[in-house]
Amino acid sequence: MDRLTAMRVFITVVDTGSQSAAAERLDLSRPVVSRYLAELEDWLGARLMHRTTRKLTLTPAGMELLPRCRQLLELSGELQSAATAPDAAPRGLLRVTASSSFGHAVLAPLLADYIAAQPAVRVDLQLLDRAVNLVDEGLDLAIRIASELDPNLIARRLADCPSVLCAAPAWLASHAPPLAPGGLSGLPCLTHSYYGQSLWHFTRRQDGASSRVAVGGPLSANDATALLQACRAGAGIALLPRYLAYPLLARGELTALLPDYEPLQLGIFGVYTSRKHLPASLRSLLDFLAVRLPEQAGLRA
Repeated sequence: MDRLTAMRVFITVVDTGSQSAAAERLDLSRPVVSRYLAELEDWLGARLMHRTTRKLTLTPAGMELLPRCRQLLELSGELQSAATAPDAAPRGLLRVTASSSFGHAVLAPLLADYIAAQPAVRVDLQLLDRAVNLVDEGLDLAIRIASELDPNLIARRLADCPSVLCAAPAWLASHAPPLAPGGLSGLPCLTHSYYGQSLWHFTRRQDGASSRVAVGGPLSANDATALLQACRAGAGIALLPRYLAYPLLARGELTALLPDYEPLQLGIFGVYTSRKHLPASLRSLLDFLAVRLPEQAGLRA
């Protein structure tokens, strides 16, 4: 039995004065109205009204329960309003995850701007250098950087994430730089555990010709910041996200290699659990990031 509907039937019968009038108002048949009343009485274990051919009168139990049924229906309406209120204005807690390097370099400053613009929203940022299950870990949004995602994931592409091949001036002082992607073979390459660990892809800017080269070297890490620091210290060549490398490139602490070749283009994706009933806070954050991320200097090719 739908108890809320049964209570609504009971209240409408009392307000209209008859089962027939209640059936008409609720667009139900009279037998259905009678069944709801009988089931409600069975559930409550009390007779709610005396029924005669001329009128209905409430029993003492019915008089006691009528205002409480009204309160329950009013509370039900308030609960529905509370659940849909976020669609009107962003509010509440958002749990977001991203990699450590992206979180520190790009996401955290943007989130500061977002919460300044949306003071009713709170963000719990989890920086994790591993794949996560959003449902299992109670997360609303994962920011992932990849060339492509599992088609079964629900995701929105927020921006491009260009990469740059780098080496430190100190390393270049004692090593000849590669002139083409094939020249990377045999050189000490610092690789990411998740992105192109042993195979780097390039496209020649002049004609779009693509090439792949097997790489390896003395260090692999699951964090791009660690690779950046090792490259800066002269450990070898690294393929780094441009958002992380561009300040050091601008200061001359790193040098870009193979300028005529573009590394495989990655994307920045917002991954979430469902397209249905998307909270206003999550929708507004996705819209905000889709506008602001491409404006970041380190994300412009």
